[in-house]
Amino acid sequence: MDFWLNNTLTGQKERLYAADGDTLRFYCCGPTVYGPAHIGNFRTFVLQDVFRRVAEATGLATRHVRNVTDVDDKTIRGSREAGQSLSDFTDQWRKRFEDDADALNLLVPEVTPSAVENIPEQIEMIAILLEKGLAYQAKDGSVYYRVSAFKDYGKLSGLQRDAMETNADGRLNEEDEAVKEDQADFVLWKAWKEEDGENKWDSPWGPGRPGWHIECSAMSTKYLGKSFDLHSGGVDLIFPHHENEIAQSEGCTGETFVRHWFHVAHLQIDGGKMSKSLGNLYTLDDVQEKGFTAEELRYVLLSGHYRQPLSFSWDSLHAAQAALKRLRKFKSLLGDLPKEPQALGRFEPALAALADDLNTSKALGQLFAVVGDLEKDPSVITEEDRSGFAVLMFAFGFELLEPEAAPVGEAPEEVKTLAQQRWEAKQNKDWAAADDLRDKITAAGWTVKDAKDGFELLPN
Repeated sequence: MDFWLNNTLTGQKERLYAADGDTLRFYCCGPTVYGPAHIGNFRTFVLQDVFRRVAEATGLATRHVRNVTDVDDKTIRGSREAGQSLSDFTDQWRKRFEDDADALNLLVPEVTPSAVENIPEQIEMIAILLEKGLAYQAKDGSVYYRVSAFKDYGKLSGLQRDAMETNADGRLNEEDEAVKEDQADFVLWKAWKEEDGENKWDSPWGPGRPGWHIECSAMSTKYLGKSFDLHSGGVDLIFPHHENEIAQSEGCTGETFVRHWFHVAHLQIDGGKMSKSLGNLYTLDDVQEKGFTAEELRYVLLSGHYRQPLSFSWDSLHAAQAALKRLRKFKSLLGDLPKEPQALGRFEPALAALADDLNTSKALGQLFAVVGDLEKDPSVITEEDRSGFAVLMFAFGFELLEPEAAPVGEAPEEVKTLAQQRWEAKQNKDWAAADDLRDKITAAGWTVKDAKDGFELLPN
């Protein structure tokens, strides 16, 4: 089965294939590790995971690279405010991201490089751009990309030159503006300043650190080659980040950087973007504290088409809870599933929907249509149907494990009893009783924290 996906660069749906005839090589812009990733971030990561799973389910071998941004303005500022070294600060948030990704059942990329680990490669790329006249050193010691020297700038985003006002973080900065040749130019190497503290690296242009955009160009090139198959991120990265990656990479190598661009629309709340700066974000912990599982959140995040904004609500999690409960029951009806499924049986239309521009909402509809038919008459279920269901569960990334209460620690027996009653109330969807029991637990000096498959009790 062929896999077709919209290409942001061309605006057309195109068939995915491995240019080297062997492995589909793709790069995903990963987290900036200065705090917990919110569920809006994870919409992109979940859809990228589904993309990889569908590619593999349709017969494509993959090589997946997802970076970690562990040096930029936010990580440096956060580490200094916390009184920690940059590495200690970012390591804790990297682990938090990886734990959340594991809970959401994201496949682990083959390579997860960090920006700090690859500073030599970034310096090498900047040197080539300077040699070619595509970059220049400003009077403050920083190095900037000369946008006017790259004739194809804007080909991904479609923005005109007079609309481009950007620096390394995608915002116009008056201090940078004073030293740049042109307001559209962006930083490749940021000269060290006192507020950076000990966070500096030596370079031919003096101590400093790389700009955000050059990090991804260097890492993707190092691990996937000068030209590779697909690059992905949220729609907010189209400009300036991905536009700048193209300019840097193609300016450096003279080759096409990426053939196919895959962008995921935002998760919205109250009709607007979910973000830390707006103060309206939720993390996986917030979702679990409300009594929902990571798998239920995964279901919500992939339930809408990736090119359309998705509105988040707690009601959508209740719907996901019911849908997954039905799938678990149906899995029990099927019995043992094959360990290496191949055939699709009646579930072929659902995989075909996923292979047609990753239409997850249509695929879920196709999935439940077949489930409904087979629930009515289990006697017609075939081995191909069992295989097809297994393929679909892999493609969606659903494990369908039964939620179970977790150990409750050393809380007093009366508090453990309240916690167990609350757990049972949640399973029965008696939310008022569950909230009342939580209040009683809090009054007793304990906090109940919901986990992936249950809960634990912690002292206040």
